[in-house]
Amino acid sequence: MSLTSTYTLNNGVKIPQVGFGTWQTPDGQVAEESVLKALEVGYRHIDTAQGYHNEESIGEGLRKSGIPRAEIFLTTKLWNSNHTKELVQSSFAESLKKLQTDYVDLFLIHWPNPVMYRDNWQKANAETWAAMEELYAAGKIKALGVSNFMIHHLEELAKTAKVMPAVNQVFLAPGEEQATLAAYCQEHNIILEAYSPLGTGRIFNVPEMQALAEKYNKSIAQIALRWSLQHGFLPLPKSVTPSRIQENSEIFDFELAPEDMALINALDGVVGKQKNPDTTNF
Repeated sequence: MSLTSTYTLNNGVKIPQVGFGTWQTPDGQVAEESVLKALEVGYRHIDTAQGYHNEESIGEGLRKSGIPRAEIFLTTKLWNSNHTKELVQSSFAESLKKLQTDYVDLFLIHWPNPVMYRDNWQKANAETWAAMEELYAAGKIKALGVSNFMIHHLEELAKTAKVMPAVNQVFLAPGEEQATLAAYCQEHNIILEAYSPLGTGRIFNVPEMQALAEKYNKSIAQIALRWSLQHGFLPLPKSVTPSRIQENSEIFDFELAPEDMALINALDGVVGKQKNPDTTNF
């Protein structure tokens, strides 16, 4: 296994098993340089979003890398204010322009129930998904997915969807395994991507993780990312520090023992919990 090892999505598309996350990476030189470093150490899966406001820098980093577009798996996400057919199309076209590409490998609905569509989120998601299916049919998107969707959101979407989501990107980290949702997604052949797989940094303060890092002679981040992989999740570690970007890629030369997986699974709430998408105020 390596950074180029892949999972196969439910439509046959291959997706690298680890991606490079860019949430909270500011637009500009920092984002551009972090993407360049990630590609340099071997990442071939880059994850961004309209709501991250850094697509332009990501696009510039991809261009400057000189790596052929076909060798990179690129994801972006539809922001919450764009849940209509027209806005899906116009905002997606803007994303392509910023990313300097004519297609994306994966396009996600970022949140299932944004505050401005709360009274009719089911209808808004159905319309949004239908517009995404058109872009998918046109070859501008290689795979469709969602983010922050709970089971009831997935079931509602399935009532009208012609193409089933290939991915659900949610908060998964030691202490927030989301076992019921994970089982549902795995049963329905939906890959679970883990954003903030290091618990937005809170994982570094967990004593049990510190002890495991010492046991395996690995960093806490490497233990957390290995846990994600052994669950069949797809972690998206984010960093702007070159040494950490390198370190987070070195997770394929060891395996956590079953008892240590069980120990990590038993950690509950140590990094916080998934936000409830039905009550968020954005």
